[in-house]
Amino acid sequence: MATVGFVGLGNMGAPMAANLVRAGHAVRGFDLSAGAMQQARDAGVQAAPDAAAAVRQASVVITMLPAGRHVLSAYPGLLQAAPKGALFIDCSTIDVDSARQAHALAEQAGMPALDAPVSGGTGGAAAGTLTFMVGGSEGAFAAAEPVLSAMGRSRVHCGAAGAGQAAKICNNMILGISMIGVSEAFVLAEALGLSHQALFDVASASSGQCWSLTSYCPVPGPVPSSPANRGYQAGFAAGLMLKDLRLAQQAAEASGADAALGRHAAEIYAALAEAGHERADFSAVINAIRGRSQR
Repeated sequence: MATVGFVGLGNMGAPMAANLVRAGHAVRGFDLSAGAMQQARDAGVQAAPDAAAAVRQASVVITMLPAGRHVLSAYPGLLQAAPKGALFIDCSTIDVDSARQAHALAEQAGMPALDAPVSGGTGGAAAGTLTFMVGGSEGAFAAAEPVLSAMGRSRVHCGAAGAGQAAKICNNMILGISMIGVSEAFVLAEALGLSHQALFDVASASSGQCWSLTSYCPVPGPVPSSPANRGYQAGFAAGLMLKDLRLAQQAAEASGADAALGRHAAEIYAALAEAGHERADFSAVINAIRGRSQR
């Protein structure tokens, strides 16, 4: 079993760290939030007074931080504090350039590193069913397997440094676009007098089938586990979807890729966030579409 230093014990990090504890790993963690630290303690995570102390004895260092600037700010101190040869795994969702810079910092310090953003939301983090999209060397990926498997059901090695982040933003661009399409279809069905269940039954068994429909249906009823059945309480918040869509647009502009639908999806989610719904589940975009349709 590994000794894990975990920095960033928020809505995703805390349940991920808890699953590591349940799997038998020794986890020492740190977060700036006192509430997050207490939640981690309750799950069996050893509380550290600061980030450096969390990683000082670690064979594996995991970071789950809000943005690239936070990762790049934290890495120099963490790399200095951790034992030589510790495996660094950044599970944050950040821009590809920052991920590659973090890899370079780790390489300069003689540490193996992976960028390993996740898909599955807070529910997947709690259940240990996350999907990890991983960038880095084959050797580092193999070394990380026992730790990643304690937190997720699927681990995909996507390529070299930054490839995990690239896969994450591409996947979530598909997700954001598809949720808008599904939501527009249900709003149109309502206007035409078609029931939610009838549309679901047809589309889920034909060419309209997609994850946004069959696993995360944005209307109550057809998929009982979807956030629509609990007032759009966030499994994956609209503000986080906006973050990922903006990262995708940043990457598209830098690489010269045409991503017109991704750009429009970012604009739609920006409007949702500006209306005060950034903490609602991203499937709540259907309510904004309804609102525009009624005017």
